[in-house]
Amino acid sequence: MIRLRPAVEEELPALSALCLRSKAVWGYDDAFMAACREELTLTPTDLHGNHLQVAEEDTEILGVVKLDIEGEIAELSKLFVEPARIGSGAGRVLFTWAVEQARSLGAKSMRIEADPDAAAFYRHMGAEVVGTAPSGSIPGRVLPLLTLDLSGAGSDAAH
Repeated sequence: MIRLRPAVEEELPALSALCLRSKAVWGYDDAFMAACREELTLTPTDLHGNHLQVAEEDTEILGVVKLDIEGEIAELSKLFVEPARIGSGAGRVLFTWAVEQARSLGAKSMRIEADPDAAAFYRHMGAEVVGTAPSGSIPGRVLPLLTLDLSGAGSDAAH
């Protein structure tokens, strides 16, 4: 059974490594991954506000999610699953937590800047592509920008 819990500072290096392993499943080369390292590294600041959750089964860490909230807009800033556990349901559990947490904090929509290869997962979860956003790691690269309505009937995909 997959359960969620808040991340703790001592595991931030291991969670950051998980983010990098998960990103690498899309076949990026070493130079690309090096360029992403800083953006994918979790720091003690990320623990503030209890918006960083870890999915685990028994004692195995399956994935991590980070949510940022500003007013009525939530941003899914990280959602990564251990490569060997992709398809296990951990991503769905993490995403559902983020949706419920965002709603409970008054967000009306969730913004997601997705890896192009991960955009299908977010569409499956009910998000819609609304444009593109510049990559935070690779100058000139653009990412699919998706949003999920959290305010009403069209936002039940994660339940």
